[in-house]
Amino acid sequence: MSKLKINMLGTNFTIQSIESEEYLEKLLGYYKQITDDVSKIDSIKSPLQVAILSGIMLCDEVYKEKENKVALENGQLPLEYTENNAEIEKRTLSMIEKINKVL
Repeated sequence: MSKLKINMLGTNFTIQSIESEEYLEKLLGYYKQITDDVSKIDSIKSPLQVAILSGIMLCDEVYKEKENKVALENGQLPLEYTENNAEIEKRTLSMIEKINKVL
């Protein structure tokens, strides 16, 4: 059982977890990185707003990862790959067209 002291967004508290202290520190570091990015948005004024928007951004990451996992389990490419593939295909066709014009 490990403990992690959290001091951010104007509040202090300690949590206990079965996870390792190193793992908890990594999570807190990642969350701090996100909250720092959110804090730079001019329209976000309060620590509560920063915390809520940061939480939503993290939920978005988790949700997308779950969608990708389901897609892979169903034998499909994740959405991000199909979007990238469409752009790659478009660029490839454009290059082929240019090469054909030169030849």
